[in-house]
Amino acid sequence: MIFRRYASTHLPRTIQQLLSAPPIPPNLSQVSITGWVKSVRRQKRVAFAVVNDGSNAAGLQVVFSDPISAQRLSNGTAVRLTGQLADSPGKGQAKELKVEQVQVLGECDPEEYPIQKQALSTEYLRQNVHLRARTDTIASMIRLRDSLQRSIHAFFQDEGFLYTHTPILTSNDCEGAGEAFQIASQPSSQDGQPSNTLETTEKESVKESHFFSRPTYLTVSSQLHLEAMATAMSRVYTLSPCFRAETSQTNRHLSEFWMLEAEWAFTERVEDICSLVEALLKSTWKHSCQERIGLADEASSHLAHIAPQFEQGKSWQRMTYTEAISELSKHQSTTKSPFVFDPKWGKPLQSEHERWLADTLVRGPVFVTDYPTSLKPFYMRANPDGKTVACFDLLIPQIGELVGGSLREERLDVLKENMVRHNLSPELYGWYLDLRKYGGAPHGGFGLGLERLVSWMGAIENIRECIPMPRWAGRMLL
Repeated sequence: MIFRRYASTHLPRTIQQLLSAPPIPPNLSQVSITGWVKSVRRQKRVAFAVVNDGSNAAGLQVVFSDPISAQRLSNGTAVRLTGQLADSPGKGQAKELKVEQVQVLGECDPEEYPIQKQALSTEYLRQNVHLRARTDTIASMIRLRDSLQRSIHAFFQDEGFLYTHTPILTSNDCEGAGEAFQIASQPSSQDGQPSNTLETTEKESVKESHFFSRPTYLTVSSQLHLEAMATAMSRVYTLSPCFRAETSQTNRHLSEFWMLEAEWAFTERVEDICSLVEALLKSTWKHSCQERIGLADEASSHLAHIAPQFEQGKSWQRMTYTEAISELSKHQSTTKSPFVFDPKWGKPLQSEHERWLADTLVRGPVFVTDYPTSLKPFYMRANPDGKTVACFDLLIPQIGELVGGSLREERLDVLKENMVRHNLSPELYGWYLDLRKYGGAPHGGFGLGLERLVSWMGAIENIRECIPMPRWAGRMLL
């Protein structure tokens, strides 16, 4: 048998890698970069351009000693440039590339290119969602998402959690809100060839709805599946897409979004979950600071304002739902600008309530715990008072709810009663009951919306600018 040995692959260095590498000796300073031209400035005897490959916010200034060599370059042109990486005598950058060779890899007609250098409206960029990653703002957001996810993974690995994958297709609606997308396979045509239409007869619709032997949905949460894994692996988490068919058009909602969800066995206090969430977010803030530097200038004041909230040794405030209602009611009875929705015990906290608690009362993140049983899903553990459940929502300034979590009901008899009260089928959720029947243990967990985290830590007002290609009711461009 012949064994072939292949050379290991080594990708060319990105602009960020070149700029962060140790100084290069003069005799070895010739480098090649690839990227897209962001701007060109031509003078009589020299030309300057900024090239960016997406690896950092600023890109790299390149200098052409002969302006003619830059005549084919315009905003958006894809290039490969070779030259000497040297210290820059000008202000604004430490290094620059003195270009010796120019190769245009892809031209970009400046008259037709939709992404011009002038300011472009948010709605215009949404209409050109396939190109908006080429703008500085969206590119910085994408790098921030990457940095946050890296920090999240590092934190959980240090805490002994296992990263796992959960199903996208499911037979259950974890939240019980009736906002799940039901799926159906595309029917085949009569001649056995794939059909190019989704129109079907009533008979075909019934047949296709049972592709998996029962109605199937896009997942709204991975929690129940994570619980199954936590009963064997103790500590698990996932970061995966979720889908909700809600028609809300607010700046806080998407139909497709990413959720960080974690479950772990043998936790018996809501406070322990809150403490883990707080430690996670403080760690994530600390380790993603470099990427926030590349965000828009208008974000700077907001980021400076919230930075003290992440100081180590300063715990975020906790209050019960009952205490929150009391504070909201006091404000409602004394203010000249009352809430639209009157705060009452047993009623959900509205967005205006959540923001007032975080923005005005606490002026920072606040964990609200122990909500009424009637407001929460069947799986949350009942408190001894019989009126509330062992849960929490983390509310943050300007956004509202960022994280929700709870202890899970591990007592089989109580869980069965909860399911009956919520009109859930024991047959459909029999497997979930088995988790309690066979070695059930106290456990809990939480879910965190990644886009809301990006919005908070990136000072991005609308959640539709916190994901590269957003989907919401009435909008599907790609």
